[in-house]
Amino acid sequence: MLDTPEILLGLVILSALAFDFINGFHDTANAIATTISTRALSIRAAIMMAAVLNFVGALVSTHVATTVGKGIVDPAYVSQIIVLSALAGAIFWDLLTWYYGIPASSSHALIGGLIGAVFSARGIDPLQWAGISKIIIAIVISPTIGAIAAFALIIGVYWGFRKVHPSPLNRQFRKAQVVSAAFMAFSHGSNDAQKSMGIITLALFSHGAISSFHIPTWVILSCALAMALGTATGGWRIIKTVGRDLVDLQPVHGCCAEVAGSAVIMFATFLGIPISTTHVITAAILGVGMSQGRRKVNWGVGLRIVWAWILTIPASAAAGYLAYRILYPFLVKL
Repeated sequence: MLDTPEILLGLVILSALAFDFINGFHDTANAIATTISTRALSIRAAIMMAAVLNFVGALVSTHVATTVGKGIVDPAYVSQIIVLSALAGAIFWDLLTWYYGIPASSSHALIGGLIGAVFSARGIDPLQWAGISKIIIAIVISPTIGAIAAFALIIGVYWGFRKVHPSPLNRQFRKAQVVSAAFMAFSHGSNDAQKSMGIITLALFSHGAISSFHIPTWVILSCALAMALGTATGGWRIIKTVGRDLVDLQPVHGCCAEVAGSAVIMFATFLGIPISTTHVITAAILGVGMSQGRRKVNWGVGLRIVWAWILTIPASAAAGYLAYRILYPFLVKL
């Protein structure tokens, strides 16, 4: 029987950890796609490195988790069924885009799912428009900065090493790319793992398990572990799209994309802004690709990615809205 709040809370927590696991294998490509495509690391070594550093990165901060838990919706208006519906909407969109190999944002899927579920249950009033506006602005600005930074960095490298033959240059950058990929994996964990931390804490606060909104240590560790385990399972469909189909990358390109993307993500984490690591690294790859000329970019794949970016929040919000309509009458009867 689901007539006790504790059981429903447990279901929410398990769903949040499942989302974090899915986020891990969905977003594995963020950290390692370029490293695999340039053969800087084997698939197995790259995935294991990403898993470990995703876990470590998730432990460094809770600023983003607090934004997700308090900055999108007023916690006083949130019920367990709302949180569960939000997770259902986000998981649906994540699995759909993973199936088609599209690097959409797990972060924005969760935010969209939460908006849709809250609107379905409570209407528009509980939504925190200041926090939502900050996230929407970041959707536009963060990938733009990532692309510009990566483009500027690769041009600077070309100029600084203009007298070096490409072959020895790429050999050196293949080694450097191991470090840049590690930085990317760490930064991914620092931002993305916190989304589920915020959602679980929101559920705990709604249940009354915690009296003030703070992220418990066990929540931090469990979300970090769930994302690391998800990352360890791979996610080859999206790795192929990001690392091979969008731009033909050499080690120097992969290294510059990862350095630029990581810097943008870490800055956003410091500010407590839940950006899309997927958007940032994909835009950074596009930026280094543009340095080789427009014809070096597969614009068909790029357009498909952009459409996924545009649709993620509305689609996951619609899924969260419908999930609440389906789950509420079912759960209240049990």
